[in-house]
Amino acid sequence: MHIGAVAERTGLSLRTLRHYDDVELVRPSERTEGGFRLYTEGDVDRLLLVRRMKPLGFSLEEMADLLRVVDGSAAEGEDLDVRLAGFVQAARERREKLARTLAMADEFIDLLEARSR
Repeated sequence: MHIGAVAERTGLSLRTLRHYDDVELVRPSERTEGGFRLYTEGDVDRLLLVRRMKPLGFSLEEMADLLRVVDGSAAEGEDLDVRLAGFVQAARERREKLARTLAMADEFIDLLEARSR
């Protein structure tokens, strides 16, 4: 599928998709003779995984590292299950931090609303 359809399905902008291609985070599986990006369902799945990492503040390098783990690309002697567990733990910790931030934002809104009554 073309980049516009992928942008629509993933909620990522064309600019973001092009950037991910440029930095080799998620590259389209093919290109047309004219150079247009063509994505597969597998590419879309990878992009959706990356999109879910963004709000948790994972860096592009961390995203690429997780994609390697998911792909089963391990360095010699590396345990992919241990690496994946590390990502799970990091995601849990980042989610907890976001939940605390959201709770503080709700508190703040409540305080402001109480003053406006």
